[in-house]
Amino acid sequence: MNDLFAPSEPEGMAARRPLADRLRPQALTEVAGQAHLTGADGVLTRMIASGSLGSMIFWGPPGTGKTTVARLLSGEAGLAFEQISAIFSGVADLKKVFDTARQRRMGGRQTLLFVDEIHRFNRAQQDSFLPVMEDGTIVLVGATTENPSFELNAALLSRARVLTFKPHDEESLGELLRRAEAAEDKPLPLDDGARAALLRMADGDGRAVLTLAEEVWRAARPGEVFGQDDLFRIVQRRAPVYDKAQDGHYNLISALHKSVRGSDPDAALYYLCRMLDAGEDPLFLGRRLVRMAVEDIGLADPQALVVCNAAKDAYDFLGSPEGELALAQACVYLATAPKSNAVYTAFKAATRAAKENGSLLPPKHILNAPTKLMKSEGYNDGYRYDHDEPDAFSGQDYFPEKMGRQTFYDPPERGFERDIRKRLEWWAKLRRERNG
Repeated sequence: MNDLFAPSEPEGMAARRPLADRLRPQALTEVAGQAHLTGADGVLTRMIASGSLGSMIFWGPPGTGKTTVARLLSGEAGLAFEQISAIFSGVADLKKVFDTARQRRMGGRQTLLFVDEIHRFNRAQQDSFLPVMEDGTIVLVGATTENPSFELNAALLSRARVLTFKPHDEESLGELLRRAEAAEDKPLPLDDGARAALLRMADGDGRAVLTLAEEVWRAARPGEVFGQDDLFRIVQRRAPVYDKAQDGHYNLISALHKSVRGSDPDAALYYLCRMLDAGEDPLFLGRRLVRMAVEDIGLADPQALVVCNAAKDAYDFLGSPEGELALAQACVYLATAPKSNAVYTAFKAATRAAKENGSLLPPKHILNAPTKLMKSEGYNDGYRYDHDEPDAFSGQDYFPEKMGRQTFYDPPERGFERDIRKRLEWWAKLRRERNG
């Protein structure tokens, strides 16, 4: 099948196009890695069969086929295809596209408008799509790598179906490599270990795996086969998919925190290293470790806060790369420490009570009486000095009279001491069972 989406090229120019572009699927059935959308029983396959397309938001990481699928949809549904990028387009560009779509609709043909990086549009620009979506002037297909729930207007989301594109797994990336080898009519000059490493380096990105493969072919001399070390030297390494201000950031810090809370030092250290490797600010991680110490360890091990503050200061003093080891030490300390969220829970309950009960006066017996008037009003009357009491405990009521006695801090009945060795042995046993 000829390329549906590009004008004809001068002879010989097609071979100069990047491999990823030359291998773009020409039908939905050729799309790899998105069987839940484009497979025989996929969502988009059913839409095409029904003869009716609605507006959609394609949400997924780079290199998963969002743009390609939008183009194929327009072709298979018989719609005119228009593409804009929210990075380079403004209101004036949108008006031109809408006017063209209206004229086209009067001629009996609907337009599929593909908007790349749609989350880059501001609220007013996103609202401008609503009228032309409602009257059928366009079928909007927006693509975004960011969570639509946070980045797109509710009004726009209510008129469009969100479809999730999954990162490629090793099987679908392997299929893309096999297609590349067929198109180039030669095998990729990598041994098994290097081939597996190439798939990992692609990090779920189909475009990336083809680009890396192209670099390998360019570097190989006749008859040369690269091992894993050669591969790393030739293509260097691809930066992990990680946006320090968006989902990748929040997903990994959540995984780190929950691994610490779940007393799994191996998983906690893995996520810490992933974030460091991706370029996360180590001082941000230091601050989060301090937070974990007071939220999840608490008084079960008061030293945890000291250790984490020391680790943060050590990184601040040493810098990179020596300082990262202090953060790793604090991370493992937290994961293996006994856990208690009693203070964290008590703080939240006390904060809620403070907001709900207003400015209640403390009981007068614990208030000082620096003037005769205050003394005549009963201030400090009956106060008992705890140090003079048996066991240094008077048992007085310190809450405002209208509140009555409250209990916020309720530590668990079990002792704070835990057998760390037993817990680590349990994790080791679990890993052995998982690995067969």
